[in-house]
Amino acid sequence: MSDKTNPQLLELMRSLRNASKKNKAPIWLAISRALGKPRRNMAQVNVSRIARFTLEGETVAVSGKVLGSGTVNHKLTVAALSFSASAREKIGIVGGKCLTLPELLEKNPKGTKVKLMR
Repeated sequence: MSDKTNPQLLELMRSLRNASKKNKAPIWLAISRALGKPRRNMAQVNVSRIARFTLEGETVAVSGKVLGSGTVNHKLTVAALSFSASAREKIGIVGGKCLTLPELLEKNPKGTKVKLMR
């Protein structure tokens, strides 16, 4: 387990681990482990990096926060622990979607065709 005390984060980590076992989807276990790391090691990914490593219509999971530096020029779905306001705006302008990790888990329990960015 981890030294985390936030009950919502602990519940999210627990549900990701359970989904990983139930659906034989290792991506959820990887995200759960990443969320258990110290806050200073949490992923902070800019939209420019997401745009650079994705194609039109892909789904990306970020085990941390998505920041708004840079631009994105194609439609994609991004799920993360949190988003900055500018990141939400930039993803929305091009027709993309911003989801929470529990929403992505509910929408795609097997984790198929989801890229993990850290």
